[in-house]
Amino acid sequence: MSTAPTVMPRRRVVVAALWAALGVVAVAGLGGLATELGPWYRALKQPWWQPPDWAFGPAWSVIYLLTAIAAVRVWLRAQSPRERTWWLAALAANGAINVFWSWLFFKARRPDWALAEVVLLWLSIGLLIVLARRDDVIAALLLVPYLLWVAFAASLNLAVVRLNAPFA
Repeated sequence: MSTAPTVMPRRRVVVAALWAALGVVAVAGLGGLATELGPWYRALKQPWWQPPDWAFGPAWSVIYLLTAIAAVRVWLRAQSPRERTWWLAALAANGAINVFWSWLFFKARRPDWALAEVVLLWLSIGLLIVLARRDDVIAALLLVPYLLWVAFAASLNLAVVRLNAPFA
């Protein structure tokens, strides 16, 4: 018997994992570049319940890892090239929206605009969950922490806007 059938799926898994890793590193890196915890940010009044700054890195790392795993699972289980295309488009849109939130909040210094934009981010995660669910329930569940974290981040964003508005 030929070993080709087992080699090809392994190769597909590795290639999909490498692309997923590249995607999450790109989103994390661009988001990190947009995130400045300088004097402007330090001067903002924060809600008493905000986690310490050091907690955000590990939280996002776990979310990006779970997202990458979900991305690979859906990619490998998608029933058609069309489904894969929709999945990749939704992932790319989500990544762009994710980075844009950081840019709005930290670079543009507009938490009020970021608050409006976070709705799009949350909806894009919901779309990812719906799309993932069609091919892999576990992948959809892996995205739930992302949805919950962004809901929490949105509540932080709202608190910052309420404590510091207006922004110009």
